[in-house]
Amino acid sequence: CRFLFNYKGITTMSAPAPLKCPFGTKPCQDKTACVLYSHVCDGDADCKDGSDEETCSLECDNGQFQCAHGKKCIDQRQVCDGVAQCQDRSDEIHCLKPMEGCAHHCDNKTRCLPDTFLCDGERDCLDGTDEANCDYDGNNEGNATSMSAPAPLKCTFGTKPCKNNIECVLYSHVCDGEADCKDGSDEELCSLECGSGQFQCAHGKKCIDQRQVCDGVAQCQDRSDEIHCLKPMEGCAHHCDNKTRCLPDTFLCDGERDCLDGTDEANCADESCSSGEFRCTSGQCVSISMRCDGHPDCWDHSDEESCHKPPQCTTNRRCPQSQECLLEEWVCDGEQDCKDGSDEENCEMVQLKCGEFQWACTSKSQCVPKAWRCDGTKDCADESDEAGCGQVATCPSHQFQCASTSECLDMALVCNSVRNCADGSDEGGDCKTTCPDKAICVQNCYSTPQGTRCGCKAGYQLNEDAVSCGDIDECVGGRQGVCSHSCVNTQGSFHCHCNPGYLLESDGRHCKIMGEPYLLASVQTDLFLVGLRSSSLYVLVSSAKKAILSVDYDWRDQRVFWVSLDSESIKWSSLDQKKQGTLFKGIKSDCIAVDWIGRNMYWIDGIGGGRIIAIGLNSTITSALDLTVILDKEFGQLLYLALLPQKGLLFWSEISNEAKIERAGMDGSERRVVVSHSLSWPGSLAVDPIGERLYWTDKKLGCIGSATLDGGDVKILQLLETTNPFSVTVFNDLLYWSDTKRGTIQGANKITGKNCKVLLKRPAQAFGLKVIHPLLQTSTDSPCEKLHCSHLCVLAPGPKGVCKCPSGLLLAEDGLNCSNLVNSAFLLVLSPTVVTQIYLQTMLSAVGLKTWPEHLSLPLANVNEAAILDYTLRDKMLYLADSGHSSVGLFKLKETSLVPRGQFLQLKGDTVTALALDWITLNVYWSSTKQSRLQVTSSNGEHTAVLIDDIGSLESIALHPLSGRLCFAKQGESAHVECAHMDGGKRAQVWKDAVQPTSLTFSNDGGEIYWADIGAGVIGSVRVDGSGYIAFTTGDGLIAFALSNSMLLWVTDRDTTQVWYRDDQLIKTLWFEVNTEVVSLKAYSKSSQMGFNFCSDGNGDCSHFCLAVPGGRTCRCAHGHRPVNATHCALDQHCPAGSRPCLDGHTCLPLEKFCDGHPECLDTSDENLLRQMWQSEVQSKAPTLPPSPSIPTSADLGSTTSLDNSGLVRNLDVKQQCSEKRCNGNGECVETNGGTSCACGQGYSGDSCQDQLANTMQGPLIYGAVGLCAAIVVISVLVAVVRRKTANARRASPVVKQTSMTDLAKHGDSPSTQHSPDDTNFSEVQ
Repeated sequence: CRFLFNYKGITTMSAPAPLKCPFGTKPCQDKTACVLYSHVCDGDADCKDGSDEETCSLECDNGQFQCAHGKKCIDQRQVCDGVAQCQDRSDEIHCLKPMEGCAHHCDNKTRCLPDTFLCDGERDCLDGTDEANCDYDGNNEGNATSMSAPAPLKCTFGTKPCKNNIECVLYSHVCDGEADCKDGSDEELCSLECGSGQFQCAHGKKCIDQRQVCDGVAQCQDRSDEIHCLKPMEGCAHHCDNKTRCLPDTFLCDGERDCLDGTDEANCADESCSSGEFRCTSGQCVSISMRCDGHPDCWDHSDEESCHKPPQCTTNRRCPQSQECLLEEWVCDGEQDCKDGSDEENCEMVQLKCGEFQWACTSKSQCVPKAWRCDGTKDCADESDEAGCGQVATCPSHQFQCASTSECLDMALVCNSVRNCADGSDEGGDCKTTCPDKAICVQNCYSTPQGTRCGCKAGYQLNEDAVSCGDIDECVGGRQGVCSHSCVNTQGSFHCHCNPGYLLESDGRHCKIMGEPYLLASVQTDLFLVGLRSSSLYVLVSSAKKAILSVDYDWRDQRVFWVSLDSESIKWSSLDQKKQGTLFKGIKSDCIAVDWIGRNMYWIDGIGGGRIIAIGLNSTITSALDLTVILDKEFGQLLYLALLPQKGLLFWSEISNEAKIERAGMDGSERRVVVSHSLSWPGSLAVDPIGERLYWTDKKLGCIGSATLDGGDVKILQLLETTNPFSVTVFNDLLYWSDTKRGTIQGANKITGKNCKVLLKRPAQAFGLKVIHPLLQTSTDSPCEKLHCSHLCVLAPGPKGVCKCPSGLLLAEDGLNCSNLVNSAFLLVLSPTVVTQIYLQTMLSAVGLKTWPEHLSLPLANVNEAAILDYTLRDKMLYLADSGHSSVGLFKLKETSLVPRGQFLQLKGDTVTALALDWITLNVYWSSTKQSRLQVTSSNGEHTAVLIDDIGSLESIALHPLSGRLCFAKQGESAHVECAHMDGGKRAQVWKDAVQPTSLTFSNDGGEIYWADIGAGVIGSVRVDGSGYIAFTTGDGLIAFALSNSMLLWVTDRDTTQVWYRDDQLIKTLWFEVNTEVVSLKAYSKSSQMGFNFCSDGNGDCSHFCLAVPGGRTCRCAHGHRPVNATHCALDQHCPAGSRPCLDGHTCLPLEKFCDGHPECLDTSDENLLRQMWQSEVQSKAPTLPPSPSIPTSADLGSTTSLDNSGLVRNLDVKQQCSEKRCNGNGECVETNGGTSCACGQGYSGDSCQDQLANTMQGPLIYGAVGLCAAIVVISVLVAVVRRKTANARRASPVVKQTSMTDLAKHGDSPSTQHSPDDTNFSEVQ
């Protein structure tokens, strides 16, 4: 394996991280600081809250010593042992070990003084015996003052005088290999070899008692007596390395050498395999089902030997002799896959073209990462990566740097008359210049060819003054590679510590987990368990029919989970394979993640969809309505998610106009972008909880990236051999990834990318990965256990527990219980590609939000640019104008999603500008850019009629079916608001001083019309007769408005999109603000679509359109038809045979010109594709409803019975009985010239409509024209679908709604050319 490194630093501001105390310290109670354990109960409050001095013992037990300055108790045996355990050193103050020159014992023989301390005028013994019985002369009589010789040197406790008696050095610095006395006397008379029972420090001549080795206290200055230590612990089974280490039995005979003396891997017997396993000659155990399957799973290929017949290969190649199955990518890939080695024979040497982050070896046949150039390791086969490196940056201050090479020498080898540097730069020059007797260097002074120079001991570095030394903090910034887990800096050194359950390796840096970890891997349709130490291989699940893309596990319940694409469900199996089941059915997902602390399952809803959903791990719910949506807004295309339950964090990758990785709390809070650069197609995610880094795969870049959890310190590991990294997981020091093209699972060092190893190689695509070990899901108290949520508890950052509700329920004020809606009113907020449903009741619980309130997000499949919407509560059908596709589409609301139901209207070279739905008849009123009139289309799309011609393009239409009125707004120079009856009659301008009126809405009773004037920044209202104008100023940025009962709701767009409301209290209140573009909004409630009019029952007996008017209704014939009586219509024959009129009524065109994809009518109406569809869902006529008692009698209606081309107003007292009896039910009774006659329906004639027309041309003309147009429509649909898909591919961003993780699994090449399966859900109107 080869990795390329590209380091790109990022500096981000983030919230303070939770307090983490280094080893040897503990947190204060207020969590603001850490104190040393040695400072706890020492009598001094080191914590601000004084908690380090609380709960301390007041008296010490028998056999203990109490420190003088506090409450600390230590073992009596630690008193006077040379090491101060008390902070005030009171356990060592009165101690003096017998030494040369001891002349006087005192203080109960705990101290011994030299004779120079006796009778010197200073009391050194507590009992004063050093100054007793002294004879003083009388030179001080008469208050005479005399000068005397300097007092003899007195060294403090723990130090000794140098030979010159002018300075003192610590005993621990005597014979440590470095001269601390100026005369060097502290390094004289030192033993070169330690005696029996002694230990020699590594960096000098100091000898200490062997019993002091690994006692937890460093006696050697370089701490070499404590470096390779491991204290015996629970589970200790094997002592090694001269009893300095003790290992648990799981470390024995595991194939990894943990003891320096190798005794943990000595005398290992062959481990037996179970009855369902095959034992490889190399010692592995693999499932018996893998025997003779054509895929070598044993290291030595022994599972493919002695097979009775050649295996059945699914690949096109096999090894010629050993018969293993081969992939084409495995031939000449540098790895021997055939036991006979034939796959690596006769391979041509190919000159490689190295990538941007690669360095070409001199042979041109190998590329290595640029970071490997001159790193001290020869990675090129020709070793050229380490040739010509020149001088390294800097050698440590205790070493000498050769002039022309990267070599660093020990200072003892410099100026020793031997040329140790290759260029001889360590000799000659000023080597004879020696350090002065009175050295100015703080630590060391060396002679070099450039003269004398100061140096520092190991673990120190020269300060800027080139004289003094400062400690090197090896742990600063959490440097990667210093320690596997945690690092604690010390003066001149550092310590590595391991998390619980891990043991420190013999190198003192790396940690090893106790117990064997396993890698859970999905390979095509199988689940494998791979032993990461024993290399054992087991088949866990092999019943899937489609690829398994995502896996996870729950250690507590001993279950593994995976996404089943064939059954569209999340399935599980127990680790012992005895039980299997299904967690939830009816999902389209390719990524799952287990929260083992909060006990929930998370997944991405929909293949590349736009929601993240959670459900309890032991949930029994079956309905999608009961699912809890965590996040559903402002997504591009979601690809993968990962959890960090220990911190309550959720991460996900997505692609839109730009690729990015985001994070939020696992409750959806505190959302923000983590990484937004160095990405192309971020796929799988994995969190390293130890290193606190996030890892991801990028298929397009062919790399694995990583960053801190806040998005800083981005590093790119660009792989050379791995072309298609799919999934990634991190465990301890190693990184594992799957490659779908090569069928491999590999591992390498997570920091350097070196030591690459192939764990599994099979001729099938490798997908999901997860490392299984109990320590990775340690038992911990869940914050949710303390809450009693009525439905679902999820984790929030901290972590802390938060109660969440399914769609349709709201969280009560207690924050625990979910309740049903009291108020059914809701908003539909329209964005370019999504509709958001928000119940108005949610504003009672929270206002001033910086995010969406509780809501239901409804993505719009295959919508390019949503512009206008309307909705019918009865059928739960959404009508949506799409400016990008010049169409009006239909969407059915089913549970928690919008299901496409085709297109209601498709225009050619035109755009719908205004649209409104009559919720009683389901007729659609609309206007467009080129068809500048008000027209209506029937619910089944069969008929269209022009109501008001040549009024220009309308901006907004509002209907009030109960009162039979409509209003519309025009923009431009003569912007105004106009109202009329719903049949287009009785037009009247109600407001003329508008600037840019839009969002027209009727009051509940239909007496007032409201609108938003976005040019003036006001919401206006007026009565339908033009009186009573009222304006409410909203300010700049007004874009949309809705009315719910008496509540005003509006949207402004300034720096962010803000949604406001004004209730009965007339107080303007900010509800919430988001960064999502909002196009429009409309309010609905049960009461807003309740009631009857004269069209409610049987479409008002109208054969085409029933149009409500105040106090009645109008029957209207569709374009191209004429009325034959008060309710029925016939085809209008004013155009020549074989032709039809355009909607403008001025032009006739041959039938074949309609629906041919080329507009010939001036208003393009010959290309209006109207669809007849789903009669069960979009009814051609309104259903028959029981008569309303509020319908007025005939006396209320007047005597309007005129019949003309503009409309037929029917008097409601026309008796049905007359029509049935006199007209045989084939016509209606009408009054003419004072008498009653029958107006026969289509296809009937005679005085009583008794004769059926058998051979008229009218029917064939009608149905022939319809049939011809339908045929042309079908053809144009097919053509348009192809054109539309091609246009979409060109127009859309290369990453929007195209390829999911499922598509990545199917295709080895770049996924950017693949389309989402959802593209097939839509077609042009038939």
